Amino acid sequence: MSHTLQPLGAPVVRREGRDKVTGAARYSAERNLPGCLYAWPVPATVPRGRVTAIGTAEAMALPGVRAVLTHENAPRTREADDPILAVLQNDRVPHRGWQIALVVADTLEGARAGAEALDITYERAPHDVVLTADHPGLYTPETANGGYPAVRERGDFERAFAAAPVRIDATYTLGALHNHPMEPHASTAHWSPEGHLTLYDSGQGATKVRDSLATVFGLRPDQVTVVSEHVGGGFGSKGTPRPQAVLAAMAALHTGRPVELAMPRRHMAAVVGHRAPTVQRVRLGAEADGTLTSVAHEIITHTSTVKEFVEQAAVPARVMYGSAHSRTVHRVTALDVPSPSWMRAPGEAPGMYALESALDELASALGIDPVELRLRNDPADEPDSGKPFSSRGLAACLREGSERFGWHGRDLRPAIRREGALLLGTGVASATYPVLMSASHASAHAAADGSYRIAVNATDIGTGARTVLAQIAASALETPVENVSVDIGNSDLPDAPLAGGSSGTGSWGWSVHKAAADLARRLGERTGALPDEGVTVTADTDSETAAESPYARHAFGAHFAEVAVDSRTGEVRVRRMLGVFAAGRILNSRTARSQFIGGMTMGLGMALTESSSMDPVFGDFTESDLASYHVPACADAVGIEAHWIDEEDPHLNPMGSKGIGEIGIVGAAAAIGNAVRHATGVRFRTLPLTPDRLLPHLP
Repeated sequence: MSHTLQPLGAPVVRREGRDKVTGAARYSAERNLPGCLYAWPVPATVPRGRVTAIGTAEAMALPGVRAVLTHENAPRTREADDPILAVLQNDRVPHRGWQIALVVADTLEGARAGAEALDITYERAPHDVVLTADHPGLYTPETANGGYPAVRERGDFERAFAAAPVRIDATYTLGALHNHPMEPHASTAHWSPEGHLTLYDSGQGATKVRDSLATVFGLRPDQVTVVSEHVGGGFGSKGTPRPQAVLAAMAALHTGRPVELAMPRRHMAAVVGHRAPTVQRVRLGAEADGTLTSVAHEIITHTSTVKEFVEQAAVPARVMYGSAHSRTVHRVTALDVPSPSWMRAPGEAPGMYALESALDELASALGIDPVELRLRNDPADEPDSGKPFSSRGLAACLREGSERFGWHGRDLRPAIRREGALLLGTGVASATYPVLMSASHASAHAAADGSYRIAVNATDIGTGARTVLAQIAASALETPVENVSVDIGNSDLPDAPLAGGSSGTGSWGWSVHKAAADLARRLGERTGALPDEGVTVTADTDSETAAESPYARHAFGAHFAEVAVDSRTGEVRVRRMLGVFAAGRILNSRTARSQFIGGMTMGLGMALTESSSMDPVFGDFTESDLASYHVPACADAVGIEAHWIDEEDPHLNPMGSKGIGEIGIVGAAAAIGNAVRHATGVRFRTLPLTPDRLLPHLP
């Protein structure tokens, strides 16, 4: 049957694809508003202190420079819901890169020249930017990111661990990582004579940006319109408003002209969030047959002095494997560093690297196949909450992946396979990500000509949201998908949550399905032709998403990797990767496969190339552009395959879908690290696995 008649699951081509490849899609810094000015932000060049003076005379004398905003003359704002938005409000410098001025000019080049002409003096203060395992400022917060309790204990871990016949006690360290979306963070702001603010923003959620700007500028939400029609990636860094949105609106208010501000990439490391470094101690106690008796995952991380953000890296250990005795703890210290934030599966990505590496170490100590060890410890109920899983396809993913990858018959012994100077190895790791849902609103309209239009303030960050939402609506309306148009990316549309936490499609789609199904019922009850204005139905999922589920809801997966390690250079090449996932009903096979492979490629980068190192003297991240922060290139991402199992789960949403945007990265780095250990016989516990780290340990 035609894809258009059976839309859910079909590989429908992305609707905006042609616009993007032909340049017709317009991003937030491509609005070309009449009379638009251009802004260049000025970052602090000391790691801590305060600004004592900003000389602006030379900058203002340059041709085309219209204004220099500082803490002395910038518009005053209300208390923000996020402290990082309180820019140009005082002379404090909490970290290097904090924005202390904004130059506005007729051209981008003029604004940049004006920024370079400023004469800035500081009063410096001592700074502390280095995370250590014994840092005297470490404390235990109440919660970690996502509202998870920072500490969870079950049973008597210390007693059970001491009594276990086989024990693993290992510490894994990950440095900071940065989001580097292709489109930098950018905003174009315009105020109407009546005081209405319109902001074109590269954000992952226009509703949230609207509400935050309304708070900052003392406006009603209906006095702000935020447009995020096309967004060139975000990976969490655009999940909440960033300072460029406030700065652009400030500059437009000050000058009375539209203002465009695109963040210079070298500035982004300090102001748009990062994955905080972690020191993770994992202890596993097991019986001789591999049954886990005790699990502890204790992490140390940093936050900023501006606000508290604690990467919830120990949370996956509460979900994955059964044991009667468990301890999971998060500790944090506030340093003079930029504020960390969400990045690509926060918590799960770093946490599962450590947990799955430790499980591989346990398998080696026991002489048990790593796949078999995971299967032996696959619980029926979620260990932390005791709730039954709505569905748990981990075992099916491991078995399917083993068959597809050719895992059976693998020699457990390390450093055995060679091709000349190349050491070959294979590794496996599990993946998980929670099913998250937020309240969403949508409308469905039936036109007199027989077409349909869906409206919901969803955001397409490159994942194909428009296409999948059209498929969901078409399925509920029992109409060809070509008959449905979708409006998204504008805060004047029905409110919807951000694109983040792998929750977008499930949340938006639920409200779209509800509105479309209600519309279909009403149309079925009608007789005669539709009125000229058509029929519109609105729906929300406030009550549905507010109700606590009696089930533990998670997606699962299994990663397999084969690597070749060059014993002469220390270079690691991933020859092939396979991911098999259990993520409910797959709504579009084409876009889903792309998301899985994209996530796995990010995991490859996490394992082998990506690193943000902190300079202890200057107090900033040294890898601040794409020349120094190395993301995988096409030549690195070869032989990557993604598959999924058919999973029926009636306890999720009307589509039966789970989020897929982030689970692809979870566990991928561990599978590669485990493969490197199998190839070399050496366990490396710090990422990335760069040649300088490997070479001293290779034969």
